[in-house]
Amino acid sequence: MADGEKKEKKQIPLRLSATLYNELMQWAEDDFRSVNGQIEYLLTECVKYRKRRTRPERNEDDE
Repeated sequence: MADGEKKEKKQIPLRLSATLYNELMQWAEDDFRSVNGQIEYLLTECVKYRKRRTRPERNEDDE
């Protein structure tokens, strides 16, 4: 990232059940993160996993 550039983040409303929020809060505390940081971390990891999983496999014939 160049000097002066800011990482812009979108703000979105998110409704969670109290049970799910409490689970995320405990998990976040265990990982020394805020609940928001934990949600962002989990979503980022899920997107990375999906990208790896959906990447087309290369065959030896392709080379």
